[in-house]
Amino acid sequence: MPEPVTDDTFAAEVLGREGPVLVEFWATWCQPCRMLDPVLAEIEHERDLAVRKINSDGNPATTREYQVLAVPTMILFRDGRPVHSVVGARTKARLLTELDDVLDQRPVSRS
Repeated sequence: MPEPVTDDTFAAEVLGREGPVLVEFWATWCQPCRMLDPVLAEIEHERDLAVRKINSDGNPATTREYQVLAVPTMILFRDGRPVHSVVGARTKARLLTELDDVLDQRPVSRS
């Protein structure tokens, strides 16, 4: 199960973490969010990726800061910066395809 974060812990657990972190913005009343729990747990186990969850109703500051208007919304952060977002539930295969496309990208070196 992905670890929960809050407005108070978001900076340390997501923005301050090196490497990729997938954050799911969710709500207790959201059935598709509950369906994503096992998918996100499997993805965290299978990929070099931390997964965190933040309850959008209980953490309005972070939800507002990242302009989350619908749940589930997943935002992939790399080294503290948002690099990709996904709105709505996905199958594991589709979510992995989207994430792998982003995770496989390497920064372009400029000489």
